Amino acid sequence: MKLQFSGHESFICKHFWLKRGYDFIQRSENFNDESAVVSLGVGKNMVTSINYWSKAFGIVDTNNKITELGDFIFHDRKGVDPYIESLTTIWLLHYSLIKTNKASIYNLFFNEFRKGRPNFTKDQFLNFIRRKTEEENQKNVVDNTINSDFSVFLRNYLRPSYKDTKIDIEEDFSSLLIDLDLINSYKSENAEGKLIDWYQAENKAQVDLPAELVLFAILDNQSYGKSVSFKDMLVGYNSPGAIFALNEEGLYSKIELITKKNKGITYTETAGIRELQFKAEFKKWDLLHGCYKD
Repeated sequence: MKLQFSGHESFICKHFWLKRGYDFIQRSENFNDESAVVSLGVGKNMVTSINYWSKAFGIVDTNNKITELGDFIFHDRKGVDPYIESLTTIWLLHYSLIKTNKASIYNLFFNEFRKGRPNFTKDQFLNFIRRKTEEENQKNVVDNTINSDFSVFLRNYLRPSYKDTKIDIEEDFSSLLIDLDLINSYKSENAEGKLIDWYQAENKAQVDLPAELVLFAILDNQSYGKSVSFKDMLVGYNSPGAIFALNEEGLYSKIELITKKNKGITYTETAGIRELQFKAEFKKWDLLHGCYKD
């Protein structure tokens, strides 16, 4: 799949934007119409950004048609969390952002870069992106574009510091994804003794990640069959381990809950082979509804 960059107009995805985008499309309005500025109540560049993020998060498809995910979350009568009040919904949107791959920097980071380098600098990540664009023969992607994507990427996930006077604190605290706590920052001296910014995205137990969502991600992965190895679930492409930054213990605990709650799913460890086995059919969207029951 061709790597895709830019389109966000340098805006993060604000907490209320996806609901606005969904309702806008539900009213059969068009992002390209001049009336979109008035209808959405934002500037022209923000209209473009809302359209971009609605696609990147998989709320609408490339033709601006509402997706199953969009209806699942935002539908007026049947939506499980129209105003994104549950952390489960934020985890689900994070999953969709990676899986959709409309914003390739997110997919590349969680599926590839972070695995080998949980602690990194901006330059290390940007050099990785440059190599990927060269490998895909997309040498026309300019540094300014990559830099802009990285800045927005960080602001989507990284909790702002009150000590940092260079950013709009109120603006960046409106980010949709910061509560996941997937990326942290710190300063460390380089070889020349200069303090530079470092970032950390380590695997964790992710105790606030529902097991039902992990199961959804497994069922949603078309490369998996009736039996899925523990390794594939931990480090495979678009695996729950990769996307949700789960460590081995965290994934194992989610699998324990999955097998406990769902008859027809078993986990076996035989001759050093660890795998999850499905002996019944499961409807992934029905399973997700279980996350929202009181």
